Amino acid sequence: MTSVSDLLNLLILDEISETEFNGVSKTIGSPIVFGGQVLAQAVHAASRTITNDRVLHSMHSYFLEAGNLDLPITYNVSIVRDGGSFSVRRVTAHQKERTIFILSASFHKEEAGYNHQIPMKSGLKQPEDLLSWTDILQQMGDFLPKGLKAFFEIERPVEFKPTEIVNPLDKKNLPPFSDVWFKLKGDAKNLDLAKKQQILTYISDYNILSSALYPHASKAHWGNTQTASLDHSMWYFRDFDFDDWLLYSMESPSGSNARGFARGNIFTRDGKLVASIAQEGLMRPMDE
Repeated sequence: MTSVSDLLNLLILDEISETEFNGVSKTIGSPIVFGGQVLAQAVHAASRTITNDRVLHSMHSYFLEAGNLDLPITYNVSIVRDGGSFSVRRVTAHQKERTIFILSASFHKEEAGYNHQIPMKSGLKQPEDLLSWTDILQQMGDFLPKGLKAFFEIERPVEFKPTEIVNPLDKKNLPPFSDVWFKLKGDAKNLDLAKKQQILTYISDYNILSSALYPHASKAHWGNTQTASLDHSMWYFRDFDFDDWLLYSMESPSGSNARGFARGNIFTRDGKLVASIAQEGLMRPMDE
């Protein structure tokens, strides 16, 4: 995938019935299905059953099994409730006889109410002053570990620019924080809010667990640590556009019992808080 149009095609599911849909998978460099893809496809499946113009405001999910890239994924949607203000859907994802993922999503009618938000970090480097993953590969590819280089070589519909570049060869523990600017490749104009939320959901599974690994970077890295997303929750606050860079600001309050907990906020460049994310992931040390 090289552009937003490729990503949108990935998120559109084939309809089997009014509450059952099939999806295909594209690799992001891992031998298993990318969690963000399953999240976004499941949100898309849930939204296909919403007929009252309600807007997604939250979802909560669990990853149960690793997805097989070569098999289609079937999404079954249960219509749990259509109340006076909220609609709730439950989505179960299957490959053959295996349930690999479950999600609950809530949709809310538009209402006027109180409004506040936390501020975006100040003093961060702007995207124009930073190297993207593509730039890092071009300038430092010969010095990167083999696995990391292969990951950067995968073409993606999103460009990422971390505010700080972490040297994987510099074995020292780091603060549990990470800030990454991101922008879609290609024409992202005229997208409706549902599509923008689905794309944002896809992107939200990138980078977040890194903040939980940073405090252990003197000994832990992606090559000697088994990692996997265990659960993922997201709250959607405000409409936005993809015509400029957005900031994904992440932190990890805790790591314990071979699990790392991370949370993040996504802001527009002018500081509007668009969404918040929370995820716990497996971080199991492996024998060298």
